Amino acid sequence: LAQGRLASGPPKASPRFLFVAVKMPAASDLIWECVKANNSFIRKSPNMPVMSAEPGNLCGLSSFKFSGLASKKVLDISVKKAGQKETIVLTTRNKKGSKAQRPDAALVETGIKKSAKKGLVQVAKATGGALYRRDLQELAEKKYAKVKTSLKKKKVVVKSRRAGK
Repeated sequence: LAQGRLASGPPKASPRFLFVAVKMPAASDLIWECVKANNSFIRKSPNMPVMSAEPGNLCGLSSFKFSGLASKKVLDISVKKAGQKETIVLTTRNKKGSKAQRPDAALVETGIKKSAKKGLVQVAKATGGALYRRDLQELAEKKYAKVKTSLKKKKVVVKSRRAGK
Protein backbone atom coordinates (compact mmCIF):
# COMPACT_ATOMS: atom_id res chain seq x y z
CA LEU A 1 0.00 0.00 0.00
CA ALA A 2 1.36 3.33 -1.02
CA GLN A 3 -0.42 6.27 0.64
CA GLY A 4 -3.73 4.47 0.85
CA ARG A 5 -3.72 3.13 -2.74
CA LEU A 6 -3.17 -0.41 -3.89
CA ALA A 7 0.20 -0.95 -5.56
CA SER A 8 -0.87 -2.89 -8.64
CA GLY A 9 2.16 -2.16 -10.82
CA PRO A 10 4.83 0.37 -11.54
CA PRO A 11 3.86 4.00 -11.19
CA LYS A 12 2.68 5.59 -14.40
CA ALA A 13 4.96 8.22 -15.85
CA SER A 14 3.70 11.72 -16.28
CA PRO A 15 3.78 12.85 -19.95
CA ARG A 16 6.12 15.69 -18.96
CA PHE A 17 8.79 13.34 -17.61
CA LEU A 18 8.88 10.64 -20.24
CA PHE A 19 12.48 9.56 -20.92
CA VAL A 20 13.52 7.72 -24.04
CA ALA A 21 16.69 5.67 -23.98
CA VAL A 22 18.72 6.42 -27.11
CA LYS A 23 21.68 4.27 -28.01
CA MET A 24 24.56 6.61 -28.84
CA PRO A 25 27.78 5.43 -30.47
CA ALA A 26 30.91 5.94 -28.42
CA ALA A 27 33.30 8.70 -29.41
CA SER A 28 36.24 7.68 -31.60
CA ASP A 29 38.77 9.22 -29.22
CA LEU A 30 37.37 7.25 -26.28
CA ILE A 31 37.45 3.98 -28.24
CA TRP A 32 41.06 4.65 -29.28
CA GLU A 33 42.15 5.35 -25.68
CA CYS A 34 40.63 2.02 -24.62
CA VAL A 35 42.06 0.02 -27.54
CA LYS A 36 45.48 1.55 -28.27
CA ALA A 37 47.52 -0.35 -25.68
CA ASN A 38 45.83 -3.74 -25.71
CA ASN A 39 43.79 -5.40 -28.42
CA SER A 40 43.97 -8.66 -30.31
CA PHE A 41 45.25 -7.04 -33.51
CA ILE A 42 48.46 -5.47 -32.11
CA ARG A 43 51.76 -6.94 -33.34
CA LYS A 44 54.81 -5.85 -31.35
CA SER A 45 58.44 -6.55 -32.25
CA PRO A 46 61.66 -5.17 -30.78
CA ASN A 47 63.19 -2.21 -32.65
CA MET A 48 60.08 -1.87 -34.82
CA PRO A 49 57.02 0.40 -34.71
CA VAL A 50 53.88 -1.13 -33.21
CA MET A 51 51.93 -2.71 -36.07
CA SER A 52 48.26 -3.63 -36.32
CA ALA A 53 46.48 -6.37 -38.26
CA GLU A 54 42.98 -4.97 -37.83
CA PRO A 55 40.61 -4.87 -40.80
CA GLY A 56 40.33 -1.40 -42.25
CA ASN A 57 43.87 -0.29 -41.34
CA LEU A 58 45.47 1.11 -44.51
CA CYS A 59 49.14 1.13 -43.46
CA GLY A 60 49.16 -1.55 -40.77
CA LEU A 61 50.45 0.91 -38.17
CA SER A 62 48.84 1.07 -34.76
CA SER A 63 47.79 4.73 -34.71
CA PHE A 64 44.55 6.65 -34.44
CA LYS A 65 44.87 7.98 -38.00
CA PHE A 66 44.88 4.53 -39.59
CA SER A 67 42.78 2.63 -37.03
CA GLY A 68 39.97 0.48 -38.37
CA LEU A 69 38.49 -0.03 -34.92
CA ALA A 70 38.28 3.52 -33.59
CA SER A 71 37.73 5.63 -36.72
CA LYS A 72 34.27 6.46 -37.96
CA LYS A 73 35.63 6.54 -41.51
CA VAL A 74 37.71 3.48 -42.36
CA LEU A 75 39.76 3.01 -45.53
CA ASP A 76 41.79 -0.02 -46.62
CA ILE A 77 42.92 -1.68 -49.82
CA SER A 78 43.67 -5.38 -49.73
CA VAL A 79 43.53 -8.62 -51.70
CA LYS A 80 40.73 -11.12 -51.30
CA LYS A 81 41.29 -14.61 -52.63
CA ALA A 82 38.44 -16.93 -53.58
CA GLY A 83 39.81 -20.15 -55.02
CA GLN A 84 42.11 -19.25 -57.93
CA LYS A 85 40.64 -15.78 -58.34
CA GLU A 86 42.29 -12.83 -56.58
CA THR A 87 40.48 -9.50 -56.36
CA ILE A 88 41.54 -6.09 -55.09
CA VAL A 89 39.08 -4.83 -52.47
CA LEU A 90 38.46 -1.34 -51.07
CA THR A 91 37.13 -1.49 -47.50
CA THR A 92 35.07 1.34 -45.98
CA ARG A 93 32.68 1.65 -43.04
CA ASN A 94 28.96 1.17 -43.60
CA LYS A 95 27.14 4.50 -43.83
CA LYS A 96 23.98 3.26 -42.11
CA GLY A 97 24.23 3.83 -38.37
CA SER A 98 22.37 0.64 -37.47
CA LYS A 99 24.76 -1.53 -39.49
CA ALA A 100 27.85 0.33 -38.28
CA GLN A 101 27.17 -0.98 -34.76
CA ARG A 102 27.20 -4.63 -35.87
CA PRO A 103 30.72 -6.05 -36.26
CA ASP A 104 29.83 -8.40 -39.12
CA ALA A 105 28.10 -5.67 -41.16
CA ALA A 106 30.23 -2.68 -40.12
CA LEU A 107 32.68 -2.86 -43.03
CA VAL A 108 31.75 -2.71 -46.71
CA GLU A 109 34.05 -4.28 -49.29
CA THR A 110 33.97 -2.93 -52.84
CA GLY A 111 35.83 -4.54 -55.73
CA ILE A 112 38.36 -2.42 -57.62
CA LYS A 113 39.40 -2.84 -61.25
CA LYS A 114 42.85 -4.28 -61.91
CA SER A 115 43.40 -1.94 -64.85
CA ALA A 116 45.78 0.71 -63.44
CA LYS A 117 43.98 3.65 -65.01
CA LYS A 118 40.45 2.55 -64.01
CA GLY A 119 41.53 1.35 -60.55
CA LEU A 120 43.20 4.64 -59.62
CA VAL A 121 40.09 6.52 -60.78
CA GLN A 122 37.94 4.31 -58.53
CA VAL A 123 40.22 4.94 -55.53
CA ALA A 124 40.20 8.69 -56.22
CA LYS A 125 36.38 8.75 -56.47
CA ALA A 126 35.98 6.75 -53.26
CA THR A 127 38.29 9.04 -51.28
CA GLY A 128 38.57 12.55 -52.72
CA GLY A 129 35.45 12.58 -54.88
CA ALA A 130 33.16 11.34 -52.11
CA LEU A 131 34.90 13.51 -49.48
CA TYR A 132 35.75 10.32 -47.60
CA ARG A 133 39.23 10.33 -46.00
CA ARG A 134 40.87 12.72 -48.46
CA ASP A 135 43.90 12.75 -46.16
CA LEU A 136 44.55 9.09 -47.07
CA GLN A 137 43.98 9.38 -50.82
CA GLU A 138 47.66 9.50 -51.80
CA LEU A 139 48.53 6.58 -49.49
CA ALA A 140 45.59 4.58 -50.85
CA GLU A 141 46.77 5.12 -54.43
CA LYS A 142 50.31 3.98 -53.49
CA LYS A 143 48.98 0.90 -51.75
CA TYR A 144 46.78 0.10 -54.75
CA ALA A 145 49.88 0.16 -56.97
CA LYS A 146 51.77 -2.11 -54.56
CA VAL A 147 48.89 -4.57 -54.25
CA LYS A 148 48.51 -4.64 -58.03
CA THR A 149 52.20 -5.45 -58.55
CA SER A 150 52.02 -8.16 -55.87
CA LEU A 151 49.37 -9.96 -57.92
CA LYS A 152 51.67 -10.35 -60.92
CA LYS A 153 53.05 -13.85 -61.17
CA LYS A 154 56.60 -14.55 -62.32
CA LYS A 155 56.66 -16.27 -65.67
CA VAL A 156 58.45 -19.59 -65.47
CA VAL A 157 61.07 -19.83 -68.17
CA VAL A 158 61.82 -23.43 -69.12
CA LYS A 159 65.34 -23.84 -70.40
CA SER A 160 65.89 -26.54 -72.94
CA ARG A 161 68.65 -29.00 -72.16
CA ARG A 162 69.51 -29.23 -75.85
CA ALA A 163 69.81 -25.48 -76.46
CA GLY A 164 73.22 -25.23 -74.76
CA LYS A 165 74.88 -27.78 -77.12
